[in-house]
Amino acid sequence: MSAETETEDRRDFIRDIVRTDLDAGKVDTVVTRFPPEPNGFLHIGHAKSICLNFGVAGEFGGRCNLRFDDTNPAREEQLYIDAIEEDVRWLGFDWGGDAKHASDYFEELYGYARHLIREGKAYVDDQTADEIRETRGTLTEPGTPSPFRDRSPEENLELFEKMRAGAFETGARVLRAKIDMASGNINMRDPVLYRILHATHPRTGDAWHIYPTYDFAHGQSDAIEGVTHSLCTLEFEDHRPLYDWLIENLPVPSRPYQYEFARLNLTHTVLSKRRLIQLVTEGHVLGWDDPRMPTLAGLRRKGVPPEAVVEFTKRIGVTKADNLVEVQMLDAAVRDHLNATAERRMGVLRPLKVVIENYPENETEELDAANHPNDESAGTRKVPFGREIYIEAGDFMEDPPKKFFRLASGREVRLRFAYFITCTDIVKNAAGEVIEVRAIYDPATRGGDALDGRKVKGTIHWVAAGTALDADVRLYDHLFAEEVPGKDRDWLEDLNPDALEVLTGCKLEPMLADAVPGVPVQFERTGYFTPDPDSTPEHLVFNRTVGLRDSWAKAQQKS
Repeated sequence: MSAETETEDRRDFIRDIVRTDLDAGKVDTVVTRFPPEPNGFLHIGHAKSICLNFGVAGEFGGRCNLRFDDTNPAREEQLYIDAIEEDVRWLGFDWGGDAKHASDYFEELYGYARHLIREGKAYVDDQTADEIRETRGTLTEPGTPSPFRDRSPEENLELFEKMRAGAFETGARVLRAKIDMASGNINMRDPVLYRILHATHPRTGDAWHIYPTYDFAHGQSDAIEGVTHSLCTLEFEDHRPLYDWLIENLPVPSRPYQYEFARLNLTHTVLSKRRLIQLVTEGHVLGWDDPRMPTLAGLRRKGVPPEAVVEFTKRIGVTKADNLVEVQMLDAAVRDHLNATAERRMGVLRPLKVVIENYPENETEELDAANHPNDESAGTRKVPFGREIYIEAGDFMEDPPKKFFRLASGREVRLRFAYFITCTDIVKNAAGEVIEVRAIYDPATRGGDALDGRKVKGTIHWVAAGTALDADVRLYDHLFAEEVPGKDRDWLEDLNPDALEVLTGCKLEPMLADAVPGVPVQFERTGYFTPDPDSTPEHLVFNRTVGLRDSWAKAQQKS
C-alpha cells in the first residue's frame, strides 16, 4: 500500500467516518480509490488526495486502487498515464498489481445504460449541446423538457445501439438520464450519460464510438471495484445526489458512498489543470516538469523530496472548509526534511576572488569537512585549499555597517573548515567595483579554531580556485507574484517575471561532481540544491530546491 504504513492515530472527519463504519459493521474492508483523468500531469493538490486515499486505506488495513478515468480519448495520452503512475510511486504508494481504468468497464457501463433505457429512466436526445445547455434552466427557473424525452424504450434502445455502432456523427446525439427537469440541483436535470465521440482511445482503440461521462462512469466503477469510501473534493458535492441516484437505480454489485473534503488552494500558484495546460501550451513555462510549476514532476525536478510532500499534506490536514494555504508551509516542510537529511557542500554562487598572500604559491592541502553537522554517521570529506579561493561577493564589504560580521577591510573572519584570514587590501576595476580581495591567513588556525583562543564573529564559506567546478545555478521563486493570481484581473498578468534567475560562472567544490539529480545537498549558508536532469559532467546545472530562509517574505516586508 505504501512505503511506510501509518501507525499514528490521526484524526479528521474522513477517518472518523471510516472508524464509525468499521465499528458498526457497515464495511468489513476499507476500499478507496484515486481516479485521475489522464489528460495532464498531477500537481500538489492531487498529492493531498493521493495521500488521503492511500493513507486511509493503509491505516485501516484496506486497499486503494489507482483508477484512470479515461472516458475522453480526445484529451488523453499515454504520456500522462505513465507520468501519473510515476508520481504516485514517487510519493511512496503502491496500488498492488495493475492500475485500473474506467475503460475496463466500458461493456458493463454500456449494459447499465441499456438497463436505464429499458426501465424508462434514460433516453436518446437529438438536441445539440447548446440547446441542452439553453433548456437546462437556471438556479431560480426550472429547465425545459427535451422534445425527445418521451421516446419509447424500444426506440431509445435502437438509437443507442446505432450510436455505439458509429452510425451518427460526433455530437449528433447523447443519452440522458430521465430524472427531474425542475430539480433545485441542476445536475439532476436530465444529465448527459453518454456522448458520441469518434476518437481513438489509448487502450480500446477504435472499438467504441460512444463514451460515458464522468458522472456516469465514476460511481459505477466504484461499485464494480467494491469501493466503500469514495473520497472527492468539494466541487463534487452537488454531484452526490446524481451519484446516489445512479447507484440506487442500477443493478451494481456494491453500494459505495461519496464523501467530500476541501481541495488544496495554495498561494502564489494555480492548481487548475486547465490553467496549467495553458501555461505549458502557450510557452509561459518550459514544460510540465518546469521547477516553477506546482506539478509533482516539477517539484521532483526541483529536488523536493517526496517525504516532504507527504509531511506537508499531514500538516494542512483534511477539512470540509475551503481555505488558502501559504506556500511557505510547503517550503517549511521541505526545509525541515532536508535540514535533517541533506549532506553539506560548499558552493559560491556570486564569486569574488581572494588571494591569500602569505600562503605558499603552487601549494594545496586537503582539509576535513563534516558532511552533516548533526549526524556523525554521515562522515567527513576532503576539501582542497590553496592560495586563491572564491568567496561570495556578498560576504565582503569595503565599508561595512554595524552588525556586518563578514569579511571587510582590516577585519578577520573564519573560513569554514579552514583558517582565519584578514583582509589587507582590495583591487578594483575602472568602475570602482571590488574585483579581488587580498588577505593573509594564520597557519595556527587550521580547521577553523585559534590556538590562542581568540574568537571571530564571522564564518564564511569558500571554494578553492584551482579545483573549483564551474556551474550554472537556477534560482527559482514563486510562479506568480500575487498571493491569489487573477483575483482582480487576468491571472496571466500576475506571472512573476523574477520566478527564474540563472547564475553562470558559479564555483562549486569538487565533491559536487558526484551529486545525483533529485538528491538535494545543502550549499552551506545558501540553500538546498540538486543537479538538474540536463546537467552533464561538462556543463553542471543545479536547481535551487529551497532557500535556508524565507527570503521572499523578508523582501515583501521591506517593500
